[in-house]
Amino acid sequence: MFPILQLGPLALRTPGLLLLLGLYLGLSLAERRLPRRGAPDANQLYNLFLIAVGVGLVTARLAFIVQNPALFRGSWLNWLALDARLLDPWTGITLGLLAALVYGQRKRLSFWETLDAFTPVAATLAVFLGLAHLASGNAYGLPTSLPWGIELWGAKRHPTQIYEILLALGMLAWLWPRFQQETRPGTLFARFLTAYAAATLFIHAWRADSTLVTGGFRLEQILAWLAMALGFWLWARLEQGEQTQSYG
Repeated sequence: MFPILQLGPLALRTPGLLLLLGLYLGLSLAERRLPRRGAPDANQLYNLFLIAVGVGLVTARLAFIVQNPALFRGSWLNWLALDARLLDPWTGITLGLLAALVYGQRKRLSFWETLDAFTPVAATLAVFLGLAHLASGNAYGLPTSLPWGIELWGAKRHPTQIYEILLALGMLAWLWPRFQQETRPGTLFARFLTAYAAATLFIHAWRADSTLVTGGFRLEQILAWLAMALGFWLWARLEQGEQTQSYG
């Protein structure tokens, strides 16, 4: 684990740096493929991303402050702390996506084309999210006696962070040639959604920090099943429409 990068007197959080690098590479990849598809232009893509992330981060921090006021009482600097643990992710994701939808509607962007344009960003970021988990020690696995287990938090555990990285790399390799293909709008995103949901379903079978619900089921796996079903349905429906259009 390598949570802190020390550069002289400056201590930087390695997971945050990895995520920023992943976002930069993903946006660069998305920008290069934009001219080959009828997607939003580069300025619209970056504006949409900045609005979604900006609104998401601000509202995630404000929601966490409202829920935990004692942590911020007496020190206004804590409001600006660069610590992802001081965020309410679900509030940030929900309102960030809502802000992106509002921007897209005002600019009259195609919904499916925009999702396809952001798919390279999401696929690249999935790899770096696994690297960030490995650096921080988060998303850790269940105890195991398997020879490839890693010592973490006082036990030999499944290297779920490495599983996550390998599955994300495989997904990126599978999608890579399809980034350049002219397919029916939304098909690329549907493929990504299906593959990422399947990877999540597998990984959370070995995660020790999954959210357990009634009956011992894992909430993340339930959501992954739903997302995978939606992805398959969209994928089949969109490809069927493409074939109908081709032969019609």
